[in-house]
Amino acid sequence: MHETTPATHAAQTQGPIVDIEPWGLRETGLDLGRIAVSESLFALSNGHLGLRGNFDEGEPRAQSGTYLSGFFESYPLSYGERGFGFAEDGQSVVNVTDGKLIRLLVEDEPFDVHRGWLEQHDRFLDFRTGVLERNVVWRSQAGRAVRVTTKRLVSFTQRSVAAILYEVEALEQPSRVALQSNLLANQPQDSESADPRKAAALGQVLESELSTGHDLRVVLGHRTRRSGLALAAGMDHVVDRTHCDPKELTQVDDDLGRVTISTLLEPGKPLRMVKFLAYHWSGRQSMDWLRDQVDASLENAIGAGFDGLVKSQRRYLDRYWRVADFQLDGDPELQQAVRFAKFQLLQASARAETRAVGAKGLTGSGYDGHAFWDTESFMLPPLTYAKPDLVRDQLMWRSRTLPLARERAQQLGLRGAAFPWRTIHGEECSGYWPAGLAAFHVNASIAHAVVRYVAATGDDGFARSHGLEILVETARLWESLGHHGPDGTFRIDGVTGPDEYTALVDNNVYTNLMAQLNLDAAADAAERDNDVAHALGVTDDEIARWRVAASTMFVPFDERLGIHPQDQDFLTHERWDFDGTPPEHYPLLLNYPYLQLYRKQVVKQPDLVMALFVRGDAFTAEEKERNFAYYEGVTVRDSSLSACVQAIVAAEVGHVDLAYDYLAEGAFTDLHDLKGDGAEGLHIASLGGVLGAVMFGFGGFRDHGGELRFRPRIPAALTRIQFPIVHCGQRIRVVIEPGKVTYALTALEDGGDEAALRPVTIHHEDEAIELVAGEPVERPLAELHPTFVPTQPAGRAPHRRALRPLS
Repeated sequence: MHETTPATHAAQTQGPIVDIEPWGLRETGLDLGRIAVSESLFALSNGHLGLRGNFDEGEPRAQSGTYLSGFFESYPLSYGERGFGFAEDGQSVVNVTDGKLIRLLVEDEPFDVHRGWLEQHDRFLDFRTGVLERNVVWRSQAGRAVRVTTKRLVSFTQRSVAAILYEVEALEQPSRVALQSNLLANQPQDSESADPRKAAALGQVLESELSTGHDLRVVLGHRTRRSGLALAAGMDHVVDRTHCDPKELTQVDDDLGRVTISTLLEPGKPLRMVKFLAYHWSGRQSMDWLRDQVDASLENAIGAGFDGLVKSQRRYLDRYWRVADFQLDGDPELQQAVRFAKFQLLQASARAETRAVGAKGLTGSGYDGHAFWDTESFMLPPLTYAKPDLVRDQLMWRSRTLPLARERAQQLGLRGAAFPWRTIHGEECSGYWPAGLAAFHVNASIAHAVVRYVAATGDDGFARSHGLEILVETARLWESLGHHGPDGTFRIDGVTGPDEYTALVDNNVYTNLMAQLNLDAAADAAERDNDVAHALGVTDDEIARWRVAASTMFVPFDERLGIHPQDQDFLTHERWDFDGTPPEHYPLLLNYPYLQLYRKQVVKQPDLVMALFVRGDAFTAEEKERNFAYYEGVTVRDSSLSACVQAIVAAEVGHVDLAYDYLAEGAFTDLHDLKGDGAEGLHIASLGGVLGAVMFGFGGFRDHGGELRFRPRIPAALTRIQFPIVHCGQRIRVVIEPGKVTYALTALEDGGDEAALRPVTIHHEDEAIELVAGEPVERPLAELHPTFVPTQPAGRAPHRRALRPLS
């Protein structure tokens, strides 16, 4: 007899979810207890269209998800007591019309992993092709066995298109099968939850306006009830009739389109069907227009065919990996995790174009699909030095929302522009003042991203046409938000820094230093492009005021401890009782009132330590060491954005193996579901931070003032680290090995004309080096002797990285 596993008793194991593979994720077997996380891990996206990794048959599922970048529903925010300036409306990503569904009937039994027996069930997401493949052998309760093979992709080259190849083969005996390919709108969402990270439950928000069917094609049109956005979704099918003569039926309803294909299968003669999907939406175009776009996209997809889409996908990803790949030798699982981060960052942004990239990308509905400061602070830095065109797209999105940011600043009684703490469309939709609306540092993060992008690309056209305006309006915000104190220093009061466990404080060091950078950058840009600045109403007097505010910026410092307080009063607070906090009470925000958190020295995620990284030019080496050691003792890492920043600064101050542990924690946040919220989507910003931990942490790469500086390190567990820096259309390859580092200037594409490359000046430690193509430069790694030994709060140290054996 055959070995079988009853589907109703599929294994539920502990430990890692996927096998170790250098270029993909492989899930072997079916673990019903981890479906929710697997749906996030195996999600496909191109930045415009996202499909969660649901099974083709649609059930069992934790959260069915099909998302479109920028497509949202609004809803009124409720307050027990309203206050002037509170955000009026929330925004939430919509689970749009689901085209992933393909159900299978074998004789009179539906293919269902809960019924019958699974003899094989595995999935593989290939980072090189962007294709998710699933292989299943299932035996019905009546004893009929079939093999199901599916391949799914979301196209990078055809922005609105996805495709699924579905093949079913009868094993052992002839069987009649029926495929039901569905296009389904208004699927039920999860209910409300007390976890603030989950999305709002909005119910059925799509109202039908169009439903048409012809041959094997169905197009459905819907409009959101409150935001008024129009959506058209379509499916079409190509059936291989080589081995069968199928019967076909197309049915159309307001919220459902269904194509049924029935045939008798002989063993060894499979039924093969390709399902093509297309999605278009708009806030301005008519439904007829969107329907026509869907039809055109389907025709283009059918013309390319599934194999053609795969080939173009492979070409796109080949170019990406040739330029952008990170290599870490000595830890195969970490190598896989870093490539996963690279792949997911691309999936989140590749075709987002001028729409926001949310904190979860398009992998789930967590945080309602909102974009935060995460985009500019964690996602864009690694993209700037790998795919700078995607960074330009995101900054263009910010530029296009400037009118809304100006309106928001006026509402708050401020000048300039106040970009939202969380949004989809551009309006502020955070309903919580202390930890959200007061986090003005998002504005400086956007300005910093502009400065970094222009320095890394030399894109003067963007700098003049869009960048300068962003810098000017954010500088105006800081000037109006701050004030000069009696001692002449410029002070910024009543704000929340990156640490959301400390709110509404005066002179947060990170905020003040980032505002200082913003003010100086705006002054520099206005003087450089004086004509554009004058057209924006900038005067010489205004530039002078920015210079004075920046030069007199108040940065608190505690002489007794020799460290910087996170804000001017932070060190006067009582320390949190870490020893008395049970492990199950983390994260603290789910177990303690903010009133208690705000009154204590306890840090959710790096704040002052974040400043040590992004404004490292404002601290001495000794200050960095002392600050890092102190804040390690009060940081609990209740945020997924924590470990990557701690890794970066730990590496800089000499705690290289600690940095390795933090890198591993960040890298496995999603792959091991360390935060327990993987069902809501991937932590895209954390994945960006993982890449930052490699290049900024172990690479020691800094770009202060447009200079390229490196202070490389390597942990004992790794034998080699290699990563590229794309700068002004050229590539610097950095290779770190025990005891040495090698820098090489190369063409952007392998085999490119290196004779045309311009020399580049970099700094290794404090030595200036001119890199010339074809002449790699080798230097020794600096010897590190850190003075201070950091310790973490009880139970909050990162797990020591133990290598997992290969499967």
